[in-house]
Amino acid sequence: MLEKHYDHEAIESRWYPEWENNKLFRAEVNSEKEPYTVVIPPPNVTGMLHMGHVLNNTIQDILIRHKKMDGYETCWVPGTDHAGIATQSKVEEGLRAKGIDPKLLPREEFLEHVWNWKENYGGIIIKQLRKLGCSCDWDRERFTMDDGLSRAVLQVFKHLYDKEWVYRGKYIVNWCPALQTALSDDEVERETRDSFLWHLKYPLSDGSDHLVVATTRPETMLGDTAVAVNPNDERYQHLIGKTLKLPLVDREIPIIAHRLVDAEFGTGCVKVTPAHSKEDFEMAQDADLPLLVVMDRRGIMNENVPEAFRGMDRFACRKAVVKAMDELGLLLKTEPHQVSVGLCYRTKDVIEPYLSEQWFIKMEPMAKRALKVVEDGEIKFHPERWVNTYRHWLENIRDWCISRQLKWGHRIPVWYCDSCGAETCSVDPATACGSCGSEEIRQDPDVMDTWASSWLWPFSVFGWPEKTEDLNYFYPTSTLVTAADIIFFWVARMVMSGTEVMDEVPFKDVYFNGIVRDEQGRKMSKTLGNSPDPLDIIKKYGADALRFSMVYNTPYGEDTRYSDKSCELGRGFCTKIWNANRFLQMTFEGVTADDQWGDHQPDMVARWMISRLNTTIGEITEDLAEFRLANAAVRIYNFFWGDFCDWYVEFLKPLQKEADEAQRAVLLGRTRAVIDQCLRLLHPFMPFVTEELWHHLDDRNAGKFLVNQAWPKADASLIQPDVERFVGAVKGVISGCRAIRKSYGLPSSAKFDLYLYVDQQQQGYLKEIQPILFKMAGLNTYHYLDKDNAPEGCTAIVVEGMNAYVDLRGHLDIEAELGKIDNKLAKLEKEIGGLRGRLNNKKFVDNAPEAVVAKARGDFEELERQIDTLRQTREDLQKLGQA
Repeated sequence: MLEKHYDHEAIESRWYPEWENNKLFRAEVNSEKEPYTVVIPPPNVTGMLHMGHVLNNTIQDILIRHKKMDGYETCWVPGTDHAGIATQSKVEEGLRAKGIDPKLLPREEFLEHVWNWKENYGGIIIKQLRKLGCSCDWDRERFTMDDGLSRAVLQVFKHLYDKEWVYRGKYIVNWCPALQTALSDDEVERETRDSFLWHLKYPLSDGSDHLVVATTRPETMLGDTAVAVNPNDERYQHLIGKTLKLPLVDREIPIIAHRLVDAEFGTGCVKVTPAHSKEDFEMAQDADLPLLVVMDRRGIMNENVPEAFRGMDRFACRKAVVKAMDELGLLLKTEPHQVSVGLCYRTKDVIEPYLSEQWFIKMEPMAKRALKVVEDGEIKFHPERWVNTYRHWLENIRDWCISRQLKWGHRIPVWYCDSCGAETCSVDPATACGSCGSEEIRQDPDVMDTWASSWLWPFSVFGWPEKTEDLNYFYPTSTLVTAADIIFFWVARMVMSGTEVMDEVPFKDVYFNGIVRDEQGRKMSKTLGNSPDPLDIIKKYGADALRFSMVYNTPYGEDTRYSDKSCELGRGFCTKIWNANRFLQMTFEGVTADDQWGDHQPDMVARWMISRLNTTIGEITEDLAEFRLANAAVRIYNFFWGDFCDWYVEFLKPLQKEADEAQRAVLLGRTRAVIDQCLRLLHPFMPFVTEELWHHLDDRNAGKFLVNQAWPKADASLIQPDVERFVGAVKGVISGCRAIRKSYGLPSSAKFDLYLYVDQQQQGYLKEIQPILFKMAGLNTYHYLDKDNAPEGCTAIVVEGMNAYVDLRGHLDIEAELGKIDNKLAKLEKEIGGLRGRLNNKKFVDNAPEAVVAKARGDFEELERQIDTLRQTREDLQKLGQA
């Protein structure tokens, strides 16, 4: 017998070890089954479980468990990303706390500290995912710095290097002074900030006049090598080719013409600082201007600026330059101005456009094919609207800056020869120059961007570059579930690497789940302190409750708003499922189920229940195939709580009381079969409680597990829409009769006469269900109407597919009821009169807090609704009294 109360902690702690010990999630190459493969978006090895992980991994688990039950060989590969920047930062922070300067440590010694940290603290999130119930194949757990995966990264680098799609050059990159490393465009977040536009005078070299340039970054003027105007700007045509005296530096710089200059911005004259601006760098390339770097890697002004500014932080230098220009009389004016600032996605430090020698990957050749496979439908996006975002990025793609100035990560596999100057690219460590054979070689110190490993994830986890049996069977993967905010970082790049390296798409479907936000609609973050610890939620409500609530409340491809209160829906549903099973155990205690229940002639209730079950199975299966998981959750919730618990179980009570032993055995057999199917439908959403209840359902389940059972199949021959509609109408009549008793304050024992206007088929159905209808609706009898015209003194029950009228004659003291209503109306009229006076008072509306005024208006509308309802009821009663 089930325990009286549902104890999620005991159940969850019992079943997950059982699943793991029995290798239920282990995937094998199986030629007799079609594979269904999912690779986990590898969380950072520094990461902890958060609400976004809960949603994303619950969705993956639902898909995997469903497909496993549906007969596929499922493989869900877990793993973590080495997270170059985040991990190195954490280790450096720990070393400094111990009084060790990480910058003074040799590379190999520092990496030892990183690996020790990874072994001791890394991958906590993987352990936490077990708490959520994730059915990953833990024997396949991967790490992007594993030997095999590392070799894959080097192999792809060499592949692209040999095609001359990897190159090294000096370009403007996004530089993070805090981390002292380059970042790709996708790792830069944009933010609009209030700042200023400074108008500065630059004197002509001959002293005849001056130009005024407008800039938002005056500190970079120290690195100006030109001033540019638009070639079509008539104001400055006569000055093109002349030179200016750069203030503070006393260096002559030319006035040039370039198409990139916006004649409408500022004065139409822009300073050109090619080492600290992408646009200026392009102008410098066209005009053959010198490139002058005026900051070091920390954002500190260097030796290329006048001594007065050397050693200053870039922002302190900004103030100093403005002050110096003002003192020289060269600051014309300062205007408030909003600027778009680039921020490091990790440190939130302001990005510095910076001239640096870096490694790049040419993206355009791979981007074309990556776009085509999506547009041709080889890969399908769900929701489809994300195709437009994907297309826009690929059509405007820039080369990928792949090098990072870090120690932790996959090191660039290129060696430089000090003897002949040649480069050698090799997957295996080079021992000599590939050109001259000299052993005087040194490896490039940089490592690759973290995404350079995760873009290979769908095939590197299966052993590529080796031609493994796993790779042949499980690749391409089936479905990718990810948030849309990494469509550029990861999704597009995986498509590019898959089509380039494997000559095949990496996955067939991509489902973009929404972002989990707080109740105010804000994205959850540590900074805001609005993100709960999912483990605390699991401890309080249970993993099943959290999983179900998250999916139920997250529409297809949309964001969701989370609050702890939302988990009460899932917890309440777990309790309902538990209590329903316990009630049926007690109701049929001592009865041996007839497993051949289907051979007996089904009554109306049986036909309705089996039809509703098969309809629901078909709808849920279709929802899962289309990634409409919230729809599926709502359907199973409504079916089990509504159709099964609220109605079928209620129908069952009078049936089983009047049944003999054989009939009770049939009722139990059928009911247990329905519950079995429900538990299977629920299992992907709520694996723990369903496993526990399934084992209590049947002693024969010992040694078996629910995830290995067959997914329910809808049997079209058992679906009877007319029966479903009819019983739906009967439910409406029963509810209507109960509502009428409550509305008029009648005792529950009050018996009604019912008038029905129905067709011949429904009359036949009514004969079958008559005992239940009489019992549950509380009827004396019912009468059929030849026309839809009930006798006076009846009130209608509005139901779909049936016209029903309750005869209230003899049940009500009309005068007494009218008196009660008049008293209520008088009280409400007095209340609404007071509110009307307040809301008509302009002083109150204008001066009271907005929330107070809004509440008053809301209360007024509610009182109006109550008054209208009472007046309608009064009118109905008067008609009854006249009958």
